[in-house]
Amino acid sequence: MPNQTVLISGASIAGPALAYWLNRYGFAVTVVERAAALRPGGQAVDFKDGVHLEVLKRMGILDAVRARRTGTTDLVFVDADDHELAVLSGDFTGGALEILRGDLAAVLYEQTRGTVEYVFGDTVTALRETESGVHVEFESAAARTFDLVVGADGIHSRVRRLAFGPESDFVTHLGYYYCVAGASRWADKSAPRERAEGYAHNVPGKMAVDGGAKAQQMYMFASPELDYSRTDTSAQRRIVRAAFADVGWHVPRMLTELDELDEVYLDSISQVRMNGTYTRGRVALLGDAVYGNTLAGFGTGLALVGAYVLAGELASAASDHEAAYRAYNRIMKRYAKIAGNSNTGPFLAPKTAIGIKARNWFLGSRLFGLMLKYGDKAANDVDLVDYSRSARNRA
Repeated sequence: MPNQTVLISGASIAGPALAYWLNRYGFAVTVVERAAALRPGGQAVDFKDGVHLEVLKRMGILDAVRARRTGTTDLVFVDADDHELAVLSGDFTGGALEILRGDLAAVLYEQTRGTVEYVFGDTVTALRETESGVHVEFESAAARTFDLVVGADGIHSRVRRLAFGPESDFVTHLGYYYCVAGASRWADKSAPRERAEGYAHNVPGKMAVDGGAKAQQMYMFASPELDYSRTDTSAQRRIVRAAFADVGWHVPRMLTELDELDEVYLDSISQVRMNGTYTRGRVALLGDAVYGNTLAGFGTGLALVGAYVLAGELASAASDHEAAYRAYNRIMKRYAKIAGNSNTGPFLAPKTAIGIKARNWFLGSRLFGLMLKYGDKAANDVDLVDYSRSARNRA
């Protein structure tokens, strides 16, 4: 049967999730990942109640994810003297179920490693579509041809660049950068999973977080686009130190410790805007590569729902990948609206002192509660089709 072989670029969350479902439906799947191995640790990601947890349940990994869940971390905003100003509840930032990104990737990998081909330490360098497939060239391995290719390789997707065009055509910089450094407290498996607190301090256009769920340290600051290498952690540390050199509170001590921390990651707060067209020819995009919105809070759930829908539609359409892609575009264009046009930067790091005071007031107001309810409703605004019959038909 045609369309049996699928190459997925990216082995973080979206890629292995798609690999799981495609393999279950009888496809032969290869996952290529630029990193030499799975990335451990990482920041915390979360799922909302309802649809997100149902997908985990259908994958058979809900219990495994729950077993590795983090605790709940409230983010306490304080002034320069550590006086509490406002609290961002961990029940909001952590959703119904929170887990470190690396732990989730490990769960997904364990579900698929025995039946899916994983190629670490390599990446796609060229794509050429033919009448019968996609000829793929790699940085290290020999070229191969696949029936379909899926880019699940993040907001800076190489597959998107090769198949659709330059990043600048699809990724919009939202005026802020963020940096996470050091492992979250929850990376310590011996730590009790209970409620904890992280502390955040603002000056106009900047926020520094000491502790918390995301990492040992977190920084956010307003900035035009910067020219730096995302693989050069020394350069990233220099950028953070320069941006926060004039900030008091705990920041001088945090910057001193920054050189000793591992897992330093600096990136822009950006949004991918594809206008609802997530496929081209035999190539499809999934997860942050196509509906990413940095720190918006829905990315991981979108990735898992998107993987479920894409695989299910491919199984239902048998050899007609064009029909499957049309259905995937239609369903996910509507659902991906939950990522919206929101920008976490101005909310967490307002550019004025008045903006900071207004944000603190908002966190304690009824309006914030209404926003939480809207987010929960939007996260469940999709019908999960039961694709199990498609799996039986392909078996």
